[in-house]
Amino acid sequence: MKGLDTNIYDIVCVSPRNHMVFTPLLASTCVGTLEFRSVAEPIGRIQPAISKSPGSYFFLANCNAVDVQNHVLVIASGAEASTFGIKGVKEHATFLREVSHAQEIRRKLLLNLMLSEVPGLSEEEKIRLLHCVVIGGGPTGVEFSGELSDFIMNDVRERYSHVKDYIQVTLIEANEILSSFDVRLRDYATNQLTKSGVRLVHGVVKDVQSQKIILSDDTEVPYGLLVWSTGVGPSPFTKSMEFPKSPGGRIGVDDWLRVPSVQDVFAVGDCAGFLETTGKPVLPALAQVAERQGKYLAAMLNQIGKEGGGHAHCVGDKELGAPFVYKHLGSMATVGRYKALVDLRKSKVGGKRSVSHGICQLVYLAISISDPCGKLEEQILCSG
Repeated sequence: MKGLDTNIYDIVCVSPRNHMVFTPLLASTCVGTLEFRSVAEPIGRIQPAISKSPGSYFFLANCNAVDVQNHVLVIASGAEASTFGIKGVKEHATFLREVSHAQEIRRKLLLNLMLSEVPGLSEEEKIRLLHCVVIGGGPTGVEFSGELSDFIMNDVRERYSHVKDYIQVTLIEANEILSSFDVRLRDYATNQLTKSGVRLVHGVVKDVQSQKIILSDDTEVPYGLLVWSTGVGPSPFTKSMEFPKSPGGRIGVDDWLRVPSVQDVFAVGDCAGFLETTGKPVLPALAQVAERQGKYLAAMLNQIGKEGGGHAHCVGDKELGAPFVYKHLGSMATVGRYKALVDLRKSKVGGKRSVSHGICQLVYLAISISDPCGKLEEQILCSG
């Protein structure tokens, strides 16, 4: 949307929120490292046309259907947290995808700290209240566990001395943490989290109750705060659309991100996936995928518009240009204690690095510049 030429197109954006959230930093807002306003950008700043151009608008609403007869151009509705149909997850767990989720986690965490100091509270109940359980060992789960352990070591043990020996963080993962990263980085992350006091548990959740979770081996894990971070899947809106679906239930697209069998409809981001007929693999649910697809689509639509194909039914046989090609630029995750991992491989199975180790130094400098207080001692372990 940012790159669309507003001299050619009128832009109408429909969304239940009026801002973009930089989700990798949400974990930091839960413990006060960052303010909530620091991770949200108003849509009007991303695309000023929706508040300035006469024919462009933003509607704060939920989209319930797509009328392909009237040529809705782009679908980028994202995804929702995967619960795998496990009973009690939506009722008792907190996700970490929106600012409101981070605010709720922060509220629960501080409330439990205060409740744990109530006179007469049993030791068993105090241990439960102060047990923070994270489900899912992907980047979000690992980053939140690291931030939470830092918060406990640097703040809780000083300000809540009566409970410092009770509070604990447990990260539960069915397989291995950061499975998409190089094995050396996974080992490093495991060691750092363990040193920070995070307890790592291999297990599969089969039931979630108000004060405890039950694993597949019937182990009961009491908790005071439960954060669910097991990846994303198609939203009900995406599932409801009668478009061809790619593996995993996303909206199927061709090499140019078009939805087949309908005119003038494109899909990008987490809600979209290549059809099997394209021979391309399913793309990871990363922001860099959506960003690059958005830039590609904006450039293509601008070119079509300049050639007179910007109106409905006017594309005809106009050349769409080269198909979309995704090039992975690497992955990054923080593990607490001012340490981070950078995986620079082209894919999680590739053995060659796509860029030199010097990039790690650039990443280090970029992060250091963002620390105005000069307290950052970031250590970045790179893998190619």
